[in-house]
Amino acid sequence: MRTPIIAGNWKMYKTLGEARELVAGLLAGLGEGAACEVVVCPPYTALASVGEQVANTPISLGAQDVFFEAQGAFTGAIAPQMLCDVGCRYVIVGHSERRQYFGDTDATVNRKLHAALANGLRPIMCVGESKPQRDAGEAEAIVTAQVRAGLADVTAAQMAEVVIAYEPIWAIGTGDTATSADAQAMHAAIRATLVEIFGAETAQTVRIQYGGSVKPDNVDELMAQPDIDGALVGGAALKADSFLRIIQFQ
Repeated sequence: MRTPIIAGNWKMYKTLGEARELVAGLLAGLGEGAACEVVVCPPYTALASVGEQVANTPISLGAQDVFFEAQGAFTGAIAPQMLCDVGCRYVIVGHSERRQYFGDTDATVNRKLHAALANGLRPIMCVGESKPQRDAGEAEAIVTAQVRAGLADVTAAQMAEVVIAYEPIWAIGTGDTATSADAQAMHAAIRATLVEIFGAETAQTVRIQYGGSVKPDNVDELMAQPDIDGALVGGAALKADSFLRIIQFQ
């Protein structure tokens, strides 16, 4: 059985005080823990503080991006070891906003993923198609190509540390959500691609999250799908009550 994983991507929100307040609310609501793995991904400025706050709790710390070099003259970049240093266990790579605004490509996503793995970080690799690509009937081809490129030269053993997040770009922050059937179909296509690359046994162990306007009122239906193993949550992760309801999906 795959342990579900619910991750909150806070994006460019939350000051230090707001971050700590949100985490305090989550910890109070979680009590002894949850039936799934819980990850929060604050902005860089809050990572160290939140890392101290969630140490030895049911919440894991994640970052929203990482650079693929260990150190150097890369202004504004964050190295994998810096994330480890503040307690990160996870890191998002290849989010569509990084691809759209910051020039990430399948090749750089692959380099970031390898850098994360080499430093003991678990990458959450994002893939997803745009609205024009879906309307043109290209969604599955686009997404499976991103999966193959992002996982180039990754071993079957390393896949135990990798999470894949399917985020249709047209559903991120728009209020639109893929139907549970559409989401399941794409997750199944991703898993079939993993079977081709790594074999059936490994493919069945990889967790695939859905992301794209996940909310308390749609999480139950999404999580009921056989190949959806969690959620990468944006706006609904910014409030303790809504994120807790998603974590406590039925």
